[in-house]
Amino acid sequence: MHYVAGGTGPPVVLLHGWPQSWYAWWPIMPALAEHHTVYAVDLPGLGDSEGVPTGYDKATLAQYVHGLVAGHLGLREVRVVGHDLGAGVGFRYAAQYPDEVLRYAHLDYPLPGPVLSAARYRTFSWHIAFHTKRVVPEAVVADDVREYLSLFYAQVALDGESFGGSRTAPPFDEREIDEFTRTYSRPHVLSGGFELYRALDRDERDNTAAAPVPTPTMLMTAQGLLESTRPSVESRLPNLVRAVEVPGSGHWLPEENPGFVLAELLAFLS
Repeated sequence: MHYVAGGTGPPVVLLHGWPQSWYAWWPIMPALAEHHTVYAVDLPGLGDSEGVPTGYDKATLAQYVHGLVAGHLGLREVRVVGHDLGAGVGFRYAAQYPDEVLRYAHLDYPLPGPVLSAARYRTFSWHIAFHTKRVVPEAVVADDVREYLSLFYAQVALDGESFGGSRTAPPFDEREIDEFTRTYSRPHVLSGGFELYRALDRDERDNTAAAPVPTPTMLMTAQGLLESTRPSVESRLPNLVRAVEVPGSGHWLPEENPGFVLAELLAFLS
C-alpha cells in the first residue's frame, strides 16, 4: 500500500474518499504535520497502492489498512481521520481495532447500518445509484476520466447541483485534478472506485452487526448536512464529543474550508 508520511508527534492516519487519493489531504497536511506524524494512505486498490484487494467492503479494506499501520509501521495507538468512503473504512478500523484508535474524526459520510439502509443510501444521489451498476460506469467514464471527475467535483461542492446551485467549476486547481485523473485513469483503479459503492449492501450488514464503538469521535459535515448525517453515525459511534458543520463548504471539506477543518482537527486530535 502506498502512503505519504511527514511531521513529528502523535501519529494520525488520513483516509481519503472517492474520487480522490492521499493527495486530497494536501491543503491541511503541512500544518497538521507540525503537531503530528501524518500518514496519508492510498486505500487498497486506489491511488498508487498496488494490486487489487480481496473485497471493497469497508471491513476488508480496514484489515488492509491495519496491516500497513500496525503491521508494517508498528503503530498500535493512532488517531484516524476518514473522509467520504474513507470514513467508512475509518469506522471499521475503529470497530475492529478499538483498543488501537485513540480518537476518530468522521468527515461527511452518512454511515450505512441500522439507521440507514443501503437501498435508501442509493437514493441520495444519482452517482451512488449509477456507481453501483456493473460494467456500465467503467464503460461510460473510461473514455474521458478527467471530464467526468471535473463535473462530479463541481456538483457536490457548495453551490453545486447537490446543494441546489448551478456551480460548474470544481473547487480544485488543475494540479489536483491532474493528480486524481492520473490515478483513476488506470482501469483497475477506476473500477475499484466504483466497487466501493457496490459494497454498500455488505457495509450495511457489517455495520448493523457491529457493536457501538466507544472511541471518542468528532463528526464534521458539509454546510447544512449535520442533522441529516448525525443519526446514522451516532448509532454506531455514540461517544460523539464534537459535531460541527463546516461553514462555506460542500462535500470537499479540506479543500473548501481548509483553515476551519485544520483548526477543528488540531483541537480534537490533541
